[in-house]
Amino acid sequence: MTVTTSAPVPPRDLRIALVGAPEGRRVALFREAARAAGLPPVRVVPWADALSGRAEFRRGEWVRIESPGEDPGADAILRGGGEPTRVEGSGRWYTGFVAAVREVSAAVTAAGAVALDDPDQLAVLFDKRLCHGALRDAGVPVPESPTSGAQAPPVRGWDDVRTSARGAGPDRIFVKLAHGSSASGVLAVETASGGRVRATTSVERDDRGRLFNSLRVRRYTRETEIAAIVDALAPDGLHIERWLPKAHQNGRSADLRIVVTDGRATHAVLRTSRSPMTNLHLGGARGDLAAARAAIDRSGGDWADALAICERAADRFPGALRVGVDLLPLRGWRTFAVGEVNAFGDLLPGLLGLPDGPADGLDTYGAQLAALRRRTAGPGAPPPTVPPDPRPHTAPRDTEPPSTAPRAGNDRAHV
Repeated sequence: MTVTTSAPVPPRDLRIALVGAPEGRRVALFREAARAAGLPPVRVVPWADALSGRAEFRRGEWVRIESPGEDPGADAILRGGGEPTRVEGSGRWYTGFVAAVREVSAAVTAAGAVALDDPDQLAVLFDKRLCHGALRDAGVPVPESPTSGAQAPPVRGWDDVRTSARGAGPDRIFVKLAHGSSASGVLAVETASGGRVRATTSVERDDRGRLFNSLRVRRYTRETEIAAIVDALAPDGLHIERWLPKAHQNGRSADLRIVVTDGRATHAVLRTSRSPMTNLHLGGARGDLAAARAAIDRSGGDWADALAICERAADRFPGALRVGVDLLPLRGWRTFAVGEVNAFGDLLPGLLGLPDGPADGLDTYGAQLAALRRRTAGPGAPPPTVPPDPRPHTAPRDTEPPSTAPRAGNDRAHV
């Protein structure tokens, strides 16, 4: 990293540097939001430079770290090469990513800039076991889990999964990669009477036993196949949690992605699916949020309480300007649990902030810029005036494609 050492000073003109994929959607949307808000052009620091030690930061900049997922070159470095659609390798990716963000943070501080993302908290957010433990210890409602927290025993393979499931009691569990994203490596496992097992997953296993991310959800009914998948993924780290019965809308299971920006719930989208995974690239679709809120009201639940749960979850990570909270409305729409907290869960093109909230009329990136303006105003300063967004807004997209399109002739995807 190339830096200019000096004491940090509080920036006043929102000069922003963004560590990200220069050609990615996330970077493009953030830069456009800054332009629409009348801010100086956002300076992009390529992930390739951050990973090779060539990144430069400048005194007075705010430095935001964005997902490297849209940069195939960065992903290859973090995974150590290999086919980008492979599921295996998330443990190595995590080690490289955490080391890189810590190096970036040190360089930012040395340059007299200000980091917007705390590397230690990013390390927790990208480990489902540690994140679950942090939420549980804070009293945030989460699914039961035998792998929650730093002291939990590791999952060495299918035998451990079987033992954990029997010990916890539920006949339905999720087995997740500890460092996975976009449902990569997730198995929804059901055990029927007599011990028969079925797993629903997007993992494709080829005839050589290699595992690939797929755009098609499939079911495995032979325990030997399920065991082989789990055994192959165990070295990367696995997290197990109870599969809670979620609420339904129009016959489809539903959950919510709530974006919390600077401590406040600002954006919400309802996701529905006929499979246990509601990810939009796996066939999920955006549901009717207004209808969901009405169902919550009819059940005696409280939408404000649901948002408050998400804010409590985000409070565990004050070093992250924004997080995406996956909120699970349980059957009946009255109670909720937090499934995951995502460090980069704000890619929701076209989605405007909740009415009457702090981001009303702003997309997720505009909301973050408004929050930064409030920070730079200092204590006691009047709230900044955010210029209206001149960009035409359309209805939110029904689908969000994976970061890299599947190869021609198959349904594999780099997620």
